[in-house]
Amino acid sequence: MQSFLCVACGTQFAPTLNAPASCPICTDERQFVPRQGQRWTTMPELHRHCENELLRVDEGLFAVVTRPQFAIGQRAYLVQTAEGNVLWDCLSLVDADTISTLWAHGGVSAIAISHPHYYASMAAWSQAFGGVPIYLHAEDKTWVQHVNPAIEFWDGASKSLPCGLTLIHCGGHFSGGTVLHWAGGAGGRGALLTGDVLQVCPDRKSFGFMYSYPNYIPLAPDAVRGIVDKVDGYGFDIAYGAFGSVIEVDAKGALHRSAARYLRAIGS
Repeated sequence: MQSFLCVACGTQFAPTLNAPASCPICTDERQFVPRQGQRWTTMPELHRHCENELLRVDEGLFAVVTRPQFAIGQRAYLVQTAEGNVLWDCLSLVDADTISTLWAHGGVSAIAISHPHYYASMAAWSQAFGGVPIYLHAEDKTWVQHVNPAIEFWDGASKSLPCGLTLIHCGGHFSGGTVLHWAGGAGGRGALLTGDVLQVCPDRKSFGFMYSYPNYIPLAPDAVRGIVDKVDGYGFDIAYGAFGSVIEVDAKGALHRSAARYLRAIGS
């Protein structure tokens, strides 16, 4: 029995004797099956070719990045708080060196994930830190490929975590799409960790909105307006995206300008 990993999206599946026939996350129109077809790997095999690197991003914030890139290539974030650290979004590779490094920075008390493309090896990450809770929005429950008792499904508009962290349900890219608000981030100016529910653009001054990024399917106008409305009540000056781009100042203003630009561009 092995927990196979999808090479295209990085999702770890529940243990089976043989690799799954297909990956439902990749056959969905928001992702894709590569031209070479559906391929699988395992954690030991991935560890032979890749390693994780911990990068300091800001005071109390670290990024975890897999080198060389595997699957989608997102980064996870470790948010440090006085009441315990939260791992935001997940990677596929879980290894002893990374676990030891994160313990040296206070460990992980909880895991929260923006949407199914970044579920990755969430069960293995939880187990590595003693079975810590994994917070997922209930509207994305059907996308979980490795059911685990550590998963706690929440619903509603928001969920409060320790020390001023709040999960905000935005929808959009996925029905349960979530962002993380960190009131104490950016020296108290407030920070938003967005995954790609809100994609921080390479220009580092705007956001993108898409239903499917690889297949270029735009997000409906009402969904974009809904995202803006749902985060507008929270104060934030900086925004951290899934791939290293950061809006360093006036991120809330950038959200409003970006939404207006998007709606103009699609004629709404």
